[in-house]
Amino acid sequence: MKLCPKCNMQLEDSAAFCPNCGTQFIPNATVTQQPYVPVDSADHTAEFEAADIQENKLFAAICYLFSFFGIIVALLAAKESPFVKFHIRESLKISVCGVILMLLAIVGIITIIVSVAAYICILILAVVEVICFFRALKGRAVEAPIIKGLNFLK
Repeated sequence: MKLCPKCNMQLEDSAAFCPNCGTQFIPNATVTQQPYVPVDSADHTAEFEAADIQENKLFAAICYLFSFFGIIVALLAAKESPFVKFHIRESLKISVCGVILMLLAIVGIITIIVSVAAYICILILAVVEVICFFRALKGRAVEAPIIKGLNFLK
């Protein structure tokens, strides 16, 4: 018994075509199946030109290193670069989340649990920022982990 490669119907070994979907079989042909390679939907590096990445990866990394000041410097230095604009958006997401968490920590000082949780989240955001900094230096455009699900600043 063999399987139809299109509809997976079981067929006789001598079948010349699939009665279900009509696929014709070539005698003695071997069907090679390509291995499944998962695609990272958060990786946008292929969308940018290599020259743009090479010329502007330092400005992209500055966004993460100096937060809002780095974003301003990157905007002034490489405002035409799509690669830098991607990293500016990602850095803005991290910075906005950091500001919100700082406000929660200050307001939540009444309850220690909220304040401690906010500070732990701020530390996690700092680690995310370091990861993004090194990705930018390597010339990669990958959405920031943990906050990539936040759909603001698209």
